[in-house]
Amino acid sequence: MSRSAFYDEIGRTYSATRQTDPRLAAAIWEALGDAESVLNVGAGTGSYEPPDREVVALEPSQVMIAQRPSGAARVVRGSAEAIPLPDDSVDAAMAIISDHHWSDRAAGLREMVRVARRRVLVFNVDPAMWDRFWLAAEYLPKSLRLVLPEFRQPGAWERFFREQLGDRIELTPVPVPHDCRDGFFGAYWRRPHAYLDSRVRDGISVFSRLDPDEVQHGVAALAADLESGAWGERHRALLQLEELDLGFRVVVADLR
Repeated sequence: MSRSAFYDEIGRTYSATRQTDPRLAAAIWEALGDAESVLNVGAGTGSYEPPDREVVALEPSQVMIAQRPSGAARVVRGSAEAIPLPDDSVDAAMAIISDHHWSDRAAGLREMVRVARRRVLVFNVDPAMWDRFWLAAEYLPKSLRLVLPEFRQPGAWERFFREQLGDRIELTPVPVPHDCRDGFFGAYWRRPHAYLDSRVRDGISVFSRLDPDEVQHGVAALAADLESGAWGERHRALLQLEELDLGFRVVVADLR
């Protein structure tokens, strides 16, 4: 299923739980450096688009475009694999938690390099760290199949970026705050009850990509462990943390 069709199907309430978190935004915007014009690839509802720069949003799903707030950046419909912009159109091209939905990640990165003059930025989780998150490891173990085999080994993701973008790249860890406002898969690591809420799950694409019976079983097991106190016993140390490294990285390639 294409990203457009996928989000046309599941994205109707996306903006209800997926908001810009200012701490993640600060890390992303700092990584954009001196770029004055930015292309946001797989822009969705417009989260993390810097307000003080010229932004063009690239998004294939009309359902997602319809949820962009008033005054958001102008939108061009299209896919990462065939960006409908000329060469060297913008200072920077960024993709925020979107490249895992592309049909061809390598092609999408090459297109970002083509249209960007200065840098390419990707923010996402290192796939090899997927099972670092307790929800995946303990309650949705089959979710590992969502990680492409070539990215499951430590270091594979970075090697992939170096192959596509060259050696002038940096990967910077970005820990997830305990009260993260952006409700992606790992956002509620210290708020486990949130995953029992179907509205929260509706804003997380992982749940729609898994077998419904598997999701139902995992959610029921989590509910039982929260009720019995078993989850709290296992993860007592998490409740003392303000932020947690779940494998999210800002990847920046300097093209100059």
